[in-house]
Amino acid sequence: MTSIEQLTPADFDHFLAYLNDHLSDNGRDGTGYFQPLSRDDARFPADKADAFRAGLRIDVGAPGWRRVWVARDAAGGIAGHIDLRGHAERYAAHRCLLGMGVDRGQRKAGLGGRLIAHAQSWARESARLEWIDLQVLSSNAAAINLYLRNGFQKTGEVDGMFHIDGQRFSYTGMSKRLG
Repeated sequence: MTSIEQLTPADFDHFLAYLNDHLSDNGRDGTGYFQPLSRDDARFPADKADAFRAGLRIDVGAPGWRRVWVARDAAGGIAGHIDLRGHAERYAAHRCLLGMGVDRGQRKAGLGGRLIAHAQSWARESARLEWIDLQVLSSNAAAINLYLRNGFQKTGEVDGMFHIDGQRFSYTGMSKRLG
């Protein structure tokens, strides 16, 4: 059984190492693409890492805020993560964007659903948000099915959004209204 805890800014470097390891699976060794990144560029970009780190210190509702939770395995390693962040658009403070990932050794064991439930609860009860939105590569059927099982609905698809490693990928938008 894993525990889920909020990531602190002091733990960000450890989280970034986990995230880069996670991204190294993207499109490799039988794993499908789960991020719009090339196999050769599957590292979290430094500018995005800086914004991610800074967002942990920004008050919810202010531009650039972000919150992250990590699931820890019995040895204290990161088994998965989920993050929520504010939309960049003005007048969308009642909504947030979701990102998540589960470590290769922890997939298909229910951790993704637990992480989603945890983030939804926080979004509804602590942040008083009304909606959670996300984007997912349309070819990532496992992720789409996880989101559908957890009450998200497809809101649209951008056909051919990305050209990565000689392939075309579409992007599916999904949302969930928090009750």
